[in-house]
Amino acid sequence: MDLPHGKRVYFASDFHLGIPDRESSQARERRICSWLDDIKHDAAQIYLVGDLFDVWFEYKNVVPKGYTRFLGKLAELTDSGIQIEAFTGNHDLWMRGYFEDELNIPVHHNAITREFNGKKFLIAHGDGLGPGDHGYKMLKKVLRNPVSQWIYRRLHPDTGVGMAGWFSRLGPKHVDGEEEKFLGPDKEWLVQFAYETLKKEHVDYFIFGHRHIAVEYQLQENSKYINLGDWIRYDSYAEFDGNELNLKFYKK
Repeated sequence: MDLPHGKRVYFASDFHLGIPDRESSQARERRICSWLDDIKHDAAQIYLVGDLFDVWFEYKNVVPKGYTRFLGKLAELTDSGIQIEAFTGNHDLWMRGYFEDELNIPVHHNAITREFNGKKFLIAHGDGLGPGDHGYKMLKKVLRNPVSQWIYRRLHPDTGVGMAGWFSRLGPKHVDGEEEKFLGPDKEWLVQFAYETLKKEHVDYFIFGHRHIAVEYQLQENSKYINLGDWIRYDSYAEFDGNELNLKFYKK
């Protein structure tokens, strides 16, 4: 699509709402809502690129408690005509209709491509892409299997969501510990995925989350990799103004 004059496309990921505690999560939620308020005047589209929640599991008639300000803000924006698209991440991969039915937001479970003003974008959360991480790739197949999800939904929601939160806390602690660093193109699996993709087709911009690093890396003269960082340390996002895509940091 060609963007209307003055309109922009925004990308953000890894809000991880819910951790490390209610007070901190709500403060982060308010910052995110403030950012959404600030960009709504010129946003043509907004892409939320996964791990919006640290834990999210939808039952047929139950969704996790909380996140009222964030979900209400999304409903307000889509009701006003702004197109929002979301992605599942490795922490909130069990989305199954709530965003589509209640918020009019399509949810993507795999990488997608979009074109704006003649520029091609490949967008994905990033978990399981590229070489390596074979254990997680196997686990992801199990977790996304409809039979596995059917069995898990037999648990009471308090038990099911509680167990999901317990497993989540066993993983990387993004709220403390040493800050993630860019490891260089030879060791970054998503950069390797981008290079392999470029052997088959041209992509102007690769946009990922997942790694919790806010970084731009020039792959080729006309191709750039951007990792969106997170809203735990960076309050970072990417903005396409119709000509260029750049990583930015919310300071308000």
